Amino acid sequence: MLVSIVIPCYNSESTIEKVVDLCVEQFSQMPEYECEFVLVNDCSPKDNTYRAIRRCAERYPFVKGVNFAKNFGQHNAIMAALRYAKGDLIVGMDDDLQTHPSQLPILLDKMAEGYDVVFGVYEKRAFNWFKNLTSEIAAFITWHLVSRPKGIEASNYWVIRKYVRDQVIKYTSNEIYLSMLFFRTTSNVGNVKITHFSRESGTSNYTFFKGLKLFMTFLNFTVLPLRLATVFGAAFSFVGLLSALLTIIRKLLDPTIQSGWSSLMSVILILFGFTFLMLGVIGEYVGNLIQDSTHSPQYVVRETVNIDPEGEKKTLPEACGSGQVK
Repeated sequence: MLVSIVIPCYNSESTIEKVVDLCVEQFSQMPEYECEFVLVNDCSPKDNTYRAIRRCAERYPFVKGVNFAKNFGQHNAIMAALRYAKGDLIVGMDDDLQTHPSQLPILLDKMAEGYDVVFGVYEKRAFNWFKNLTSEIAAFITWHLVSRPKGIEASNYWVIRKYVRDQVIKYTSNEIYLSMLFFRTTSNVGNVKITHFSRESGTSNYTFFKGLKLFMTFLNFTVLPLRLATVFGAAFSFVGLLSALLTIIRKLLDPTIQSGWSSLMSVILILFGFTFLMLGVIGEYVGNLIQDSTHSPQYVVRETVNIDPEGEKKTLPEACGSGQVK
């Protein structure tokens, strides 16, 4: 069975070759599987990651390399890799050895139980406290706003079947949140506990604002915030009307009662704060609609290595929103 390893690469010249070598070594111990790699350089600015990818492709003919013309983001890079992957199973992992190749047998064994998607669940996250905190908050919010199988946790170390990939790559918006696309495709999803390793070198490429931008992408997959805005709007209007009636009644009963400026300002600040929050949510929806209407590409490929041009044309239909410059 062919397994495709898809890896988005960003400033990983010092680690990506080791990731590939360790994966190849791991697959040599699993004769029931063959492997291929699709490595996508997301226009790394600090090193020559694509040069390292080309070295891998020269050493291993089953390594495919893709070089983006500009930075499009981790999930867009994975989407590109999915379109080039040919495997019966596709594994998503990182380029920094935190999602370690030694955990591949655990994921694949769990997949053999008949699941369509399997996420590795880290027994202990090897992140700093701030990233752990923000990850927990984001997971809690998306858990309640987006439909997914009960008790399932998502992560960036996963395995999917080819038919799931075939459905996911039909998605054409340039705002991509892959785990949501997996949940949209199937409910036959499993978790398995794995070890989360420390980063081999460097620091995370995700800043707070990049993480926030990715998190806000979940708005593409739910209208629940808009429904909540309607509920809260109605609730605040009712409370405001009730307060106005009570104020009038009290004033009629006791004309000497003084109006409270501070309480009035507090109410105004709360209501306007909520109003602007909801305007921001609506703005996100409108912005996504505008970007989709202008057919912004999910990514633009500058060059590839070990990829057949004719096969590439069949893999990358015009409707996928991808482009290539020669």
